Amino acid sequence: MANRLISETSPYLRQHAENPVDWYPWGEEAFEKARAEDKPIFLSVGYSACHWCHVMEHESFEDEATAALLGEHFVAVKVDREERPDVDAIYMDAVQALTGRGGWPMSVFLTPDAVPFYGGTYFPPESRYGMPSFTEVLTQLASIWSTRRDEVIEAAASLKGALEQEAATGMQRTGQAPEREVLDRALQGLFRAFDRAHGGWGPAPKFPQPAVAEFVLRRYRATGDERIGEMATRTLDAMMRGGIYDQLGGGFHRYATDEKWLVPHFEKMLYDNAQLARVYLHAWQLTGDERYRYVVTGTLDYVAREMLDPAGGFYSAQDADTEGVEGRFFVWSLAEVREVLAGAQAGGDSPVEADVDADAELFVSVYGVTQAGNFEGASILSVERTPAEVAADAGLPVAEVADRLAHARAALFDAREVRVRPALDDKVLAGWNGLALAAFAEAARVLGRDDYRAIAERNAEFLLAEMRTAEGRMLRTWQGGSAKLNGYLEDYAHCAEGLLELYQTTFDTRWFAHARELVDAVLEYFVDPGGGFFDTSDDHESLIVRPKTVQDGAMPSGGAVAADVCIRLTAYTGERVYADAADSALAQMAGAMEQAPLGFSRWLAALDLALAPPATLAIVGEDPQAMLDVVRAGFRPDLLVGAAWTAEQAGTLDLFEGREQHADDPIRAGLPRSGPFIPRL
Repeated sequence: MANRLISETSPYLRQHAENPVDWYPWGEEAFEKARAEDKPIFLSVGYSACHWCHVMEHESFEDEATAALLGEHFVAVKVDREERPDVDAIYMDAVQALTGRGGWPMSVFLTPDAVPFYGGTYFPPESRYGMPSFTEVLTQLASIWSTRRDEVIEAAASLKGALEQEAATGMQRTGQAPEREVLDRALQGLFRAFDRAHGGWGPAPKFPQPAVAEFVLRRYRATGDERIGEMATRTLDAMMRGGIYDQLGGGFHRYATDEKWLVPHFEKMLYDNAQLARVYLHAWQLTGDERYRYVVTGTLDYVAREMLDPAGGFYSAQDADTEGVEGRFFVWSLAEVREVLAGAQAGGDSPVEADVDADAELFVSVYGVTQAGNFEGASILSVERTPAEVAADAGLPVAEVADRLAHARAALFDAREVRVRPALDDKVLAGWNGLALAAFAEAARVLGRDDYRAIAERNAEFLLAEMRTAEGRMLRTWQGGSAKLNGYLEDYAHCAEGLLELYQTTFDTRWFAHARELVDAVLEYFVDPGGGFFDTSDDHESLIVRPKTVQDGAMPSGGAVAADVCIRLTAYTGERVYADAADSALAQMAGAMEQAPLGFSRWLAALDLALAPPATLAIVGEDPQAMLDVVRAGFRPDLLVGAAWTAEQAGTLDLFEGREQHADDPIRAGLPRSGPFIPRL
C-alpha cells in the first residue's frame, strides 16, 4: 500500500511511495503527529540521482522490520534536497557540526519542534567499517529519547544556538571595499591547489568546479598570463578527454571518483552541464580551440535531446544507476564494440573502405577499450590517444581518422539508445533552469545557433508563465503541469541572469524588464540588513534558522549571482540601488574570497566585474549585425550590450539615454553618457 509520498511531485519522493516506512513529506502534519505522540522526527534527505540514497532505500527503507522499528519510535519525514534547499542547508550544517562531514543520504534526528540532536549520512544495515547499523542507531536513540530526554533537549538547544549564532554572524564586513589585490591573492591560492599532473583543484574525488574555471578564464583574459591560461586549459582538456565526459552522447557526469577524471559517478545533473557549457564556450572564444566548441555543442545538444520537457522547461537529472547497477548504460565490453562496429560496416555505412575490424580497432585504440576494462570488467570511454596521434602511427590522413571515429561514435550511440535508460528526474527547478537559459542564450549568439535561441526563448516563456505567481513571485519546482513551493534566492538570481543573457541575444526589451522585476523582488524580500542576501524570502515558512548560504557548491551561491546581476543592472540603468546592494554583499566577502577561493569563486567573478567596471555598448541602426559579429567574436565578460533598431525602441531602455547617432553611420556604438556607471564598493 502506498504511503503519503505517492501524491508528491518530486520523483525522488515518489520513489519511496511504496516503502513500508510510513513516510511523511516535510510539513506541519508530520510535526503535529510527532508532538501528539511525543516522538522524535527521523529526517531523511536525498535526491533522485544519488547512488547511496538508493542503496540505503533498498537496504533499510524497503525492509519490513526496519520500517516497523521506525514507525514504533519515530515519525519519518522524507525530503528532496533539490526541492527544499533551505531544509537541506540547515540540517546539513547541523550534521557537519555533529560529525565533521556531510553528504547524502542525510539522516537527522529532530525533536518534535524540528531541532536536531543527532545526525549522520548513510547508515548500513549491519555494522561495518566503524559505522553502527541503522537499526542500532534507531534502537539506541529511541532508548535515549525515552530515558534521558533532558540530555537530548539540552543537546538540541545547544546545537540550535550554535546554528543561530552562525547564521547571525555570517560573513563579517571588513570595513573596507574589496580591492584588486583580493583577486591576485585568490589566484595564488588557486595555483597552490592546482593539480598540475591531471588538472583541476584538489585531490580525488574530482569535481568540475565550473565557477573556479570561469574565474581563471577571466583572469587569463585580463592578464594574458600563460600560467593562468594553462591552469584553465589543462583542466578543461583533462575533463573532456576523461570518462566524466560522455564521449558518445555528450554532457558531463557529476564527478570523477579518481584523480585522472576517468571513473565518474554516473549521474548527470542539469546544473553541471549548464555551467560547463558556458565555461567551454568562453574557452573557445579565448583560444579558438575547436575541441572546446565541440564540447559546448555536444553538451547543449545532449540537454536539448534528453532533458527538455515539451512545455519548455529543463529536467533536473539523470540517474547514475540502470537496473540497479551503477554506470551500466554507459560502459562497454570490447566484444560489444567490435560487434556493433562490424555490423555498421557490414551495413555499408562506413565512410571509407576498410577491413571489417578496422573501425573497431581504431575506436578502441583512441577510446581505451580493453578486454580487462577499466571499471568492473567493462570500459568507460575516454580519449587515450588523439586522432592525430593515431593517424601518424597508422600513416593515415587525420581527416580520415576523424571521419571513421565520428562514424563509430554514431553507430555505438545508436546501439546504446536501445539499452534500458537511467531513470530521469523530470521535475523542473527554476534556479537550475536559469543556468540552462543563460547557457543556451549565450551559445545561441556566440555560435549563431537559431535552434539554441528558440530553446532559450521557449524556456524563458515557460519560466515566466508556469513558474511565477500572478503577483510575479517565483515558484521553486514544476512537474507535470503543476508548480509549487516558494522560490529561493537562487531561483530569482539565476533566472534574472538567464533573462539578461537572453536580452543580449535577442534585444527584446521584455526579457530585460522581467530580469529587472526579479532583481527588484530580491531587493524587496531577500536582503539581509547586515549585508548580502538570505536564501529565503522574508515571508517564507518559519524554520529554526533563516539560511544564508554564501559558499559556492555545485550550484553557484545565489548571493554571488544576485550581486553580479545587480552590478550589470547598475551599468544598464544607472540606478544606485543596485550598486548599493552589490556593494553591501561584496563587502562581506573579501576575506572569504582571498582565504578560500575554491569555495567563493563565483563571488570572485562578481568582484572582478565590479572592479573592471562593466563597459556598456549601445548599438542603434537598421542593420547592427556587422558590429554584433565583431562584439560576439571574443570573450568579453565585462561588456554589456544593448541594441535597438529604431529610436522608439531605444527609448525603452535607460542604456540609450543621452547617446548620439552619427547621421552617416547607420551602425554605431552610442557615445557614453559621461562614462560607465561604476558601483561604489
